[in-house]
Amino acid sequence: MDKNTQLIKIHDDLNNLLTKKSDALPKDFNKTRFIQNAITVLQDTKNIEKMNSKSVARTLLKGAFLGLDFFNKECYAIPYGNGLQFQTDYKGEIKLAKKYSIRPIADIYAKLVRVGDKFQEVIYHGKPSINFEPLPFNNNEVIGAFAVCIYKDGNMIYETMSKDEIEQVRITYSKQPDGKAWKHSWGEMAKKTVIRRLTKLIELDFDSIEARKAWEDGQEVEFNNNEEEPIKMPTMISQDAPEKIEEPPKKEKPKESAEVKDRKMEIITKIRDAIMEHTGNNFAESQKELERFTQFVGDDGQVIPGVKSTELMKGWTFKRVQVTWGKIKKEYGIE
Repeated sequence: MDKNTQLIKIHDDLNNLLTKKSDALPKDFNKTRFIQNAITVLQDTKNIEKMNSKSVARTLLKGAFLGLDFFNKECYAIPYGNGLQFQTDYKGEIKLAKKYSIRPIADIYAKLVRVGDKFQEVIYHGKPSINFEPLPFNNNEVIGAFAVCIYKDGNMIYETMSKDEIEQVRITYSKQPDGKAWKHSWGEMAKKTVIRRLTKLIELDFDSIEARKAWEDGQEVEFNNNEEEPIKMPTMISQDAPEKIEEPPKKEKPKESAEVKDRKMEIITKIRDAIMEHTGNNFAESQKELERFTQFVGDDGQVIPGVKSTELMKGWTFKRVQVTWGKIKKEYGIE
């Protein structure tokens, strides 16, 4: 298939998805402009004609859920394997924080700290704060980064990361630690990393489950501030102890492909829609049921072996939900 034919097919697939998912799109969403800008960006995407058009459209849909623009570089569709991977940009992260923060934000930004700059963390009258005096036009080596969020009520929060911490995140948690983004735009990626960590402290209230899921998928780095490295205790070895038996190395859990994530989202979204309808659009109640459902869906997009549909349906009394689940089982070949 030639590139022009493929782009037309992606255009049609994206248009259909946006129509079907119109309820999950931002209120100020401009469908025509979004499609035009997305297709314009795809024209320069290498091997786009070899990719699955529906999978590409689903990747672009994530940007739509968040109201981000690919052409304005608020987010990206990055070639990865035989498809595209959705990723938010530093500018997109700031836009989302300002838009969805429950507590109104006056400003949010990130800065690099270089050798020669003056950077100080202080506590004044019991409140933590920072002082930063950069050297003009400083191109010295980067030694760290920080992000600041200033609320409209005058309060602020901030996050700091040393260069070593940023590198540790890149090596350990980045989806593409040696990709073009880190090689050619290390500073922007560093600022995005510290902004992402800061947003963990900001309570965001997205308009839909699809938007929150897209935001989570858009992380270039996958880390959780609540996860800490376990403390390794020294091992006491007795002289009479038997020789240690070497255990076979454990297989690393494979990362989810974009196709699997999309498939899981399709199943979960259909269940969500049915639940929402019969809880009178009670988001909190629906979210509890949805979270209970997702724990039974494995990393391969299949229902975890040994889990019966009766367990999934436990506590669900709405007939429409049960009917929907029956259709989904048949459609996706779930036992």
